[in-house]
Amino acid sequence: MKTATRLIMCALALGLIVGCRTRPVKTIENLKTAYNGELTASAKYASFAEKAKSEGYDTIAIMFMATSKSEAIHAANHLKVLEKLGEKTEVSIIGKFDILSTKVNLVDAIKGETYEIDKMYPGFISTAGKEKCTDGVKSFTWAFLTEKKHKEFYETALLAINGGGEGSLPATWFVCPVCGNTYNNTSVTAACELCLTTPSRFIVFE
Repeated sequence: MKTATRLIMCALALGLIVGCRTRPVKTIENLKTAYNGELTASAKYASFAEKAKSEGYDTIAIMFMATSKSEAIHAANHLKVLEKLGEKTEVSIIGKFDILSTKVNLVDAIKGETYEIDKMYPGFISTAGKEKCTDGVKSFTWAFLTEKKHKEFYETALLAINGGGEGSLPATWFVCPVCGNTYNNTSVTAACELCLTTPSRFIVFE
């Protein structure tokens, strides 16, 4: 949450009082990239969930279904910003991905989240700030902070598999329908940490 606060304060410091003061050309391009990237991640994680289930990893399958939904919400949020900026809805592009063993799929998921956390979203947030696009900053920040959690979830799941099983992993998952923030039964809070949505509205996976 400290990271979220710093990002929001930086945005305010740049004078982002309205959604976008001038047409944020680069941010529009980044929103389109992020939109298709999140749709691809959603489809990939849904496929990873099916593979995990077929291999007997039911708990990991539930986790992947939850993160798949989270990515779909991120994509929807990016699209809403695009539409608010007057951009027409384009045909979505789902990128190619491989479905291998659950262990390998988890490694792939960690790699993807690491790229978004270390390179993609920080750059997108910075650009949206410079172009004075508050809506872009918010949508990118929600996704960025959630992807950090997803990476940790995948790393924990991989350790569990390498340690002999998934028995220690959480069995119930929750996704905020507004920002896509993701929780499990050991981490759910009294309200969403990013958008303050109440848990009664969370989407449950179990």
